[in-house]
Amino acid sequence: MHVLITGGAGFIGANFVHQTLNRYPDATVTVLDKLTYAGNRASLADIADQIELVVGDVADADVVDPLVERADVVVHFAAESHNDNSLRDPSPFIQTNLVGTFTLLEAVRRHKVRYHHVSTDEVYGDLELDDPAKFTPTTPYNPSSPYSASKAGSDLLVRAWVRSFGVEATISNCSNNYGPYQHIEKFIPRQITNLIDGVKPRLYGAGENVRDWIHVLDHNDAVWDIIEKGRIGETYLIGADGEKNNKEVVELILELMGHDADDYVHVNDRPGHDMRYAIDNTRLVEELGWAPTFTDFRSGLQATIDWYRDNEAWWRPLKAEVEAAYAAQGQ
Repeated sequence: MHVLITGGAGFIGANFVHQTLNRYPDATVTVLDKLTYAGNRASLADIADQIELVVGDVADADVVDPLVERADVVVHFAAESHNDNSLRDPSPFIQTNLVGTFTLLEAVRRHKVRYHHVSTDEVYGDLELDDPAKFTPTTPYNPSSPYSASKAGSDLLVRAWVRSFGVEATISNCSNNYGPYQHIEKFIPRQITNLIDGVKPRLYGAGENVRDWIHVLDHNDAVWDIIEKGRIGETYLIGADGEKNNKEVVELILELMGHDADDYVHVNDRPGHDMRYAIDNTRLVEELGWAPTFTDFRSGLQATIDWYRDNEAWWRPLKAEVEAAYAAQGQ
């Protein structure tokens, strides 16, 4: 089996590459990654001799087409994904998330290759804090940022290519991931690395915003289950019933790292900050038999903290630039 993984040097993608080699030791794995700031060659360093890494753009048809031609399955992780960045400059999100997806879809259509599209629950907008509802595969799209709008558009392209051209594709929309190799601009690793540096964590606004957390390894196991057993044309929502508000997460990180739970700083909230995400994973669980391994957020978070403590050489070169960018925004 030859697997083409786009965005395989990013957070979720790099973990997926490692898991693919563990799950299928005889697989041929090609990674296509532009190695923007969010892609890190070091995330693949320990398996570099087991994969082919192609540095290129998913929106470049001349790069994409020959890679797809020799693949049995394409797993599309590559995306611009940071909401704050999409508010400052939406253009890379349109190019990568929309044009890149279109380019891949045309290639898999041409070469009749199985395709899986990795997306986000943010395409559904947000829920009220006191709303008992959760996102389902039939929830109407209601994106609220340039990032989520570009991902919603890419999902709709996949659905159209399945219906119009018979492309063999599935879609997954996942809740917030955490775990190793996550860029330190993101919420959880930023707080962890700040504390390692003796800097108080930063909390947007009152910290009431709720996210449905899932460990990246559980997410990626679900992706493989969908590729192997999912119905073509279907959308599967991936979540692990891990709802926590941002204040709870910061306080737990502080506790696990030996600090007072209230030892953090409030900063200006993000414009249009979604209030709550929550995933109904019924289709994934009942149809495909998937179940998460990391059922205890506390232990999963402790393992993540340990990883960042043990792998400072991976994140240290990024830290000063990330914090300078946040400081310029008053965050």
